[in-house]
Amino acid sequence: MSVRTDRVASVVKQEIGTILQKNFTVADSGLITVTEVRMSPDLKIAKVYVSVLGDSAQKDKSLAFLEEHKSSIRSELGHHVRLKFTPAISFFLDESLDRAMNIENILNRIHKESRGDSEE
Repeated sequence: MSVRTDRVASVVKQEIGTILQKNFTVADSGLITVTEVRMSPDLKIAKVYVSVLGDSAQKDKSLAFLEEHKSSIRSELGHHVRLKFTPAISFFLDESLDRAMNIENILNRIHKESRGDSEE
């Protein structure tokens, strides 16, 4: 990625986070955090990765909510970010936190088992 692409991605990430916080309640959308934005080289497409607090049903519900309100989020983004083209937005679920917690749980379990074996 170029420096400009990185800068635009950072601004888009911040603005979408602000839009979600100001315009939607947690009861409607769930607790959504924008974790990463990847811009296409021509800055016309933004892949927005979000993390959702809750079980898989809540994650699916929140992702469907974002897809349903994608056009209003894009419109609001266009009002706040000055670009030649307002990027098309695609939302994706970022499951890296879930994977990290799973790995940590496995490592803790292995550590407990190894301590249990050495004590016997």
